[in-house]
Amino acid sequence: MRSLILNLFLFLLIQSLLSGCKTKQQLPDPLAAGWKNEKVCELLEDNKHLRVLKCTFEPGVGHERHYHSLHFGYALSGGTFRIKDQNGVREVKLVTGSHFFSEGTEWHEVLNIGDSTAVYLIFEPK
Repeated sequence: MRSLILNLFLFLLIQSLLSGCKTKQQLPDPLAAGWKNEKVCELLEDNKHLRVLKCTFEPGVGHERHYHSLHFGYALSGGTFRIKDQNGVREVKLVTGSHFFSEGTEWHEVLNIGDSTAVYLIFEPK
C-alpha cells in the first residue's frame, strides 16, 4: 500500500512539474487583435449560433498576431496581403467576391501590402 501511495505521489508531482513547463502563449482572437492599438474588426452579430465580424484593412494596415477558430470568410473588397504564420511568409491576393473556409489557425499576422482597402466578413459558428 505504501508503495502505491508513493508511486501516486510521484506521478502527481511529475505531472505538476510537466504542466508547469508548458509555455502556451495566449493570443487574442480576431476581434480582440488590432493594429497599433486600433481595432480592425467590428462585431456585426453575436448570438448563440454565430459570430460575424467585419474586418477592414487600409493599405499599410495589418492585424497583429492572433488565432482563429473554425470560420468562413467572404471578401467584400479584395486586396493583397502578406501573411506570416507557422509555415513562413507568403503573399495572398484576396479577390472581391471570393470566399474561403478554415478549420482554424493557431496563429498568424497579416499586413495589407496592396494599394486598396480590403474588407471581408468572418463567420464563426459556435
